[in-house]
Amino acid sequence: MNNSSNSLVTKHCKPCEGGVSPLSAEEITKMIQQLEGWDLFDRLIGKVYTFTNYYQTMAFVNAVAWVSHREDHHPDMIVSYNKCRVEYTTHSVGGLSENDFICAAKVDAQFKI
Repeated sequence: MNNSSNSLVTKHCKPCEGGVSPLSAEEITKMIQQLEGWDLFDRLIGKVYTFTNYYQTMAFVNAVAWVSHREDHHPDMIVSYNKCRVEYTTHSVGGLSENDFICAAKVDAQFKI
């Protein structure tokens, strides 16, 4: 990860409907390098966060919900006792958009608090 992720944290998601194309493979490669621990799977990015207990896991889930609400861009989450997998894709473009990377950076920022 480099300091560029800080610039992602300061950005806000933009509407993607109406002819917006998904990011190219080159753009995705540049964007994912700005994130720590996120994996690329075809048309989505994902990361597993680990916690000490269920309470911490649920607090994190609620923080992700808050970020999602503010940015109007929502991930899929798989929640277990001490883990949460967060996955982003932009369904309206059929792939990844800058919004996915912005929200991933914001989720990472919440995890570090």
